[in-house]
Amino acid sequence: MPNTAIEFLYLSEPDMIAAGVTDMASCVDTMSEMLVEFKRGDYRMAGIENDLHGAQIYFPKESPFAGMPLDGPDRRFMAMPAYLGGSFQMAGCKWYGSNTENRKLGLPRSILMFTLNDKDTGAPLAHMSANLLSAYRTGAIPGIGARHLAREDAHVVGIAGPGPMNRTSLEALIAVRPGIDTIRVFGRSQGSIDAYIAWAQQQFPQLTTIEQVDSLRGAVEDCDIVSIAIPSPSGTENYPTVEEAWVKPGALVLCSAHLGVEESLVRKARHVADARSIYQAWASEIPGNAHDVVGIWGMHLVDRVRDGRMTPEQFEDLGEIIDGDTPGRTNDDEIFIYSVGGMPVEDVAWATRVYRNAVERGIGTKLKLWDEPALA
Repeated sequence: MPNTAIEFLYLSEPDMIAAGVTDMASCVDTMSEMLVEFKRGDYRMAGIENDLHGAQIYFPKESPFAGMPLDGPDRRFMAMPAYLGGSFQMAGCKWYGSNTENRKLGLPRSILMFTLNDKDTGAPLAHMSANLLSAYRTGAIPGIGARHLAREDAHVVGIAGPGPMNRTSLEALIAVRPGIDTIRVFGRSQGSIDAYIAWAQQQFPQLTTIEQVDSLRGAVEDCDIVSIAIPSPSGTENYPTVEEAWVKPGALVLCSAHLGVEESLVRKARHVADARSIYQAWASEIPGNAHDVVGIWGMHLVDRVRDGRMTPEQFEDLGEIIDGDTPGRTNDDEIFIYSVGGMPVEDVAWATRVYRNAVERGIGTKLKLWDEPALA
């Protein structure tokens, strides 16, 4: 008789930390491998074209039903499934609820869990806390951009938007460019700026200068790498805009949130996306100006290719650079603008590595689904 018993590993947040979820150097390497598999097509995400970000529950502004949640800032539930091949050979899904009001309760805005599944049977292999999983895989993607696009001697970083996204991004930047010694921080809230500076001082004692600047311009000028993650309402008129005169020759501008760029700088820079096809898939569902609805820089590039202001070849893909199909930096004066979006395959990749670490190190709690299924 076959063995029908199924067990899976439960990994709490402390378990995830013990299994290496905050090992940024390893995460950058894992995300780099994932981007190559993505570029080669060895993946699946939601939808018939396999490129959807996930499935989201939207709530109404008003409802006749008592108890139904109403629309509000980041008020949603979302499932993000994916399969990834290569050395991963795993399927999984991130599920989360999000509500800005959580902050008043001392909770993160989003609370995330991730389930990893056997690619053939669909049986659960692990169910894990995913806030750190998601944060680190997100931060690693700018790090890969810096590894391939930033100057080797980069040492000054401008941080625009001192939130959680720019914490893990800075970890990744320092992991790939250990010569970084100066950080300039711009934000809209003094509290978030103070908290970021205190965190950076503690996390990276090797930094010689961490200073507050009073404008986006101050976080861009004379910086070798600029990481912009400033939340903004939709609509291009609301996006923070980077001007050409601010940008140092050879700089890398990382865009992890809404962004506008002065036209002369758009024409001057090289434009690279973490994964070009995801922006094309998102934009295919948006009539008209996609960047006006979704402010990530890659959406603007899709718009430019659509209307002929940019050739398809000018919208570059980082996976092609990593895999050697396209050259990375060719001289010290090239300016790069790099778009960071985020994909479920990133979660699958990092979850797989952390899960395998946990199994190898004996971390986590084994839970039984069944010895024999009641229905089969």
